[in-house]
Amino acid sequence: MSDEPPRKEYVTECPICQQKVTATVEAYNEFSPDNEFEFRRYLIAACRLCYQPLLLEQAQESDQFERELACVWPTPPRALAESVPEVLRREHFEARMCFKSKAYTATVVMVRRTLEGVCAQHGINKKPLYKAFEEMKTVGLIEGRLLEWAQELRVLGNEGAHFTGKPVTRQDASDAVALAEALLDYLYVFNEQFLRFKERRKKVAEMAEKVAQGAASEKSKPESGASQK
Repeated sequence: MSDEPPRKEYVTECPICQQKVTATVEAYNEFSPDNEFEFRRYLIAACRLCYQPLLLEQAQESDQFERELACVWPTPPRALAESVPEVLRREHFEARMCFKSKAYTATVVMVRRTLEGVCAQHGINKKPLYKAFEEMKTVGLIEGRLLEWAQELRVLGNEGAHFTGKPVTRQDASDAVALAEALLDYLYVFNEQFLRFKERRKKVAEMAEKVAQGAASEKSKPESGASQK
């Protein structure tokens, strides 16, 4: 493969666009880390959609005629779990895209929409939104600290949705996306996992109790010789 120059363009997964794109190769370097038989080629390319610089990797075993390579930098953002409803994953994805585009006001507005969707997905439609959060706490869906997170995100979202003359900072937008992700993880990943854990432990305990009761019952039975007397 090292005898052949790379193609001018490759297909890869752009972490920014979060889809397969065509990337134009700008430069490349060949690398043999430990021995002459191991070979890798790294290519600096640019996404044709967003122009994000990408680092692509071509390994020794790769076919020199292949058109698709793996992108090793930048690393893609962590995908939300499939257990999070698709409508909420879509809202949160749009918040991420707004942040990537440096549209920080739009970011916090999309985070607020995500929170509204969380309430709606649990059948809680009280207005205004802070009352919906309080209802979620009342029914045991979220706890005190999570309620505080949600309320702070709601206030930030309100500031983004209404003209206040104050810009939303990059740090606030970044925190909003991260906290919304943590809230989704708690409700749809960690909480569900904990409930399954408790149910599994309960079944194990019940089975152990039945085995103990069976053993005790067998022990209490009189021996056959003693019963004949």
